[in-house]
Amino acid sequence: MKNKIATSNKLQKELDTAIRIIRQAGRLIQPFYQQDTADEQFGLAWKGVNDPVTAADKTANAYIVSELAAAFPEDGILAEESVDNAARLEKRRLWCVDPLDGTKEFIAHNGEFCVMIGLAIDGEAQLGVLYQPVEERLYYGIVDVGAWKEEADGLHPLHVSEISTAPEMTAVFSRSHRAAITTTIMEKLGVHKETISGSVGLKVVLLAERKADLYVHPAPGTKEWDTCAPEAVLRAAGGTMTDMWGRPMRYNKADPYNYGGILASNGQVHRRLVSLAQEVLNEAGMRRDIGFRPPKRG
Repeated sequence: MKNKIATSNKLQKELDTAIRIIRQAGRLIQPFYQQDTADEQFGLAWKGVNDPVTAADKTANAYIVSELAAAFPEDGILAEESVDNAARLEKRRLWCVDPLDGTKEFIAHNGEFCVMIGLAIDGEAQLGVLYQPVEERLYYGIVDVGAWKEEADGLHPLHVSEISTAPEMTAVFSRSHRAAITTTIMEKLGVHKETISGSVGLKVVLLAERKADLYVHPAPGTKEWDTCAPEAVLRAAGGTMTDMWGRPMRYNKADPYNYGGILASNGQVHRRLVSLAQEVLNEAGMRRDIGFRPPKRG
């Protein structure tokens, strides 16, 4: 299917290229997914505590980075499984690559993982493509143009819900854990409905699909490659993503961690969500100026 955007040719070449690359990356991942995690070819290893990596991550990463570099040699690239290059800081355009978002779900063979390619321009997420190989489901969006989901039954436009009453909203949570701060914020807001998903990217696009309305991640564990693509799709679908203090997400920072956490919503109650988040964070002793990093001593 040709991924032409009828309303604009903004970033059309970038979109077509990213879609081509991401579909092939999904094909490269599939043979690893069919293997047992104990197999040597599966390549399960640990980068740190609770931070797994597999041969699929590395294979997809190498392919995506190589293809993006060939297609857009003047752009910077920040990829999870690549050594960071400070030269990217001098670039206006940065490709953010997560070759396998949801490695734990990949290891668990539950299908809740995806490949993500995002493009940030002047520090803002502008284009996002996410591909769920097991379902052969593609999400993509360009800010101020639109967002779509492509699957076996065709192409579907995406737009967030217009629900503005908290008790009617659904929050999406992680399958494996939930921060106490998140629970407190939801209780204060009056949100009691919930759904569960694996990877960060798939959580965020649930908002674009109107299957959820809120996602709160009050921790510093995500990096720019976790949020660039899904933020672009969410914003293209009419939603909002900021950090926990309501500040815009920024890309191509020297340190790629999202120290301010993530607040994603359909935009209807975002100000209220930020206000409550700040209240809870203040009570927990969290500081706006340093996010979730411990203050330096001495």
